[in-house]
Amino acid sequence: MTETSPQQISVKKILPLILATAIFMQMLDSTILNTSLPSIARDLHESPLNMQNAIISYVLTLAVFMPASGFLADRFGTKKVFIFSLVLFSLGSLFCSMSQNLTHLVISRVIQGVGGSLMTPVGKLALIKTFDKSELLKAMNFAIIPALIGPVLGPLVGGYMVDYLSWHWIFLINIPIGVLGIILGLKYMPDYKSTDVDFDLKGFLIFAAASLLLSISLELFGDMQNISPVLFVFILGFLFLYYYYKHARRGGNPIFPLDLFQVRTFRVGIVGNLATRLGISSVPLLLPLMIQIAYKQSAVTSGWIIAPMALTAIFGKSSVIKILDKYGYRQTLMVNTFIIGTLICLLAIPDIHTSLYWFVPIIAILGFFNSIQFTSMNTISIADLRNFQTSSGNSLISVNQQLAIGFGIAFGLIVLKLFENSDLIEGEIHNAFRYTFFTVGILTIISGFVFRRLHISDGKNMKSKED
Repeated sequence: MTETSPQQISVKKILPLILATAIFMQMLDSTILNTSLPSIARDLHESPLNMQNAIISYVLTLAVFMPASGFLADRFGTKKVFIFSLVLFSLGSLFCSMSQNLTHLVISRVIQGVGGSLMTPVGKLALIKTFDKSELLKAMNFAIIPALIGPVLGPLVGGYMVDYLSWHWIFLINIPIGVLGIILGLKYMPDYKSTDVDFDLKGFLIFAAASLLLSISLELFGDMQNISPVLFVFILGFLFLYYYYKHARRGGNPIFPLDLFQVRTFRVGIVGNLATRLGISSVPLLLPLMIQIAYKQSAVTSGWIIAPMALTAIFGKSSVIKILDKYGYRQTLMVNTFIIGTLICLLAIPDIHTSLYWFVPIIAILGFFNSIQFTSMNTISIADLRNFQTSSGNSLISVNQQLAIGFGIAFGLIVLKLFENSDLIEGEIHNAFRYTFFTVGILTIISGFVFRRLHISDGKNMKSKED
């Protein structure tokens, strides 16, 4: 057995931190606008409802360009691509802070999104290739913490910066974090390449078009003005997906080979991720909005209400390995999804006269179970992938997660608008939020049945080594 060199030990210690830095920036930027939208809208002379374009444009850019991340990493090396992505992301952040109108902001968010589309999947790919599967659960578990803390700290940090500084600082905060990631990446990021590299440009364009059309259709559906063009775009998105399926069946070297879906744990992980994140992703947007719009509280107050989620996420991280070792992936994911859905439903109980503190324990418990959910779904998805499937499989998982976040945000806003325009709320905007939480929670509970397709023994090769 080859002896591990001091350099390899250092890489294994620092690499999860490098990935954590990338994930933190990406997740922070996916959510930091949530509490800041009203302030930015006033400054840019826009309606707050139009400002969702600044959120969704970023998420859509991630989804569109992520499919190329595996090829670029194999072709140019994980180190070069990762450093380039951090530089691009930091420049995009600077441009966002200098935006003079909504168009400038959306374009700058797209630049950020291109950097982010490479940053996390390439960092994650380096992690997967560096660690044995028996070590991967612990490494991934550490790196995934920012994915839980980012959406929570985003509204809180954004709220403080908007109230006490200006909205420009919510983007400038990325620059020192990006510089830290670049310094660590230059020293510790391994440079994995592949000699067998053939980019499927046609497949990339088809899949990117499908992702974009499906996402745009959801956002347009939220306007509810004319359903016909929305349905057309939605159906066109599915036709492009079918076109990609036909393209991939012809052989060659498709960007996402269809044999990935012959791996059952990957297939269940992909579908489960998409279904359960629809509900989970909408909560960090809906709750701060409700606290500010219905309860008339400040951005800082709404940030503090959901802040406990970050703390309990860390406790969940320390427990997930023991839980998975004891109960396995199938039972853990089914029960955990049911608990998360129930907790989201509980957010619908308080009326407008209930104290805001009622939300704190629910959000705190939700953070704990979200931590378990994300780590479990991420690791079971890659549990049975072969080495030659790692790059494409990891890219598709990343695309799927970002699409799910975009779909979750859009879906939450669609449901909210539907209830807002209905007679059920009796003129009380707060009731629209309550019905939305209940609807999203029930959907999340139902999504847990996806994990019934797992076998009891699935994920045993991911079982961590004892220290």
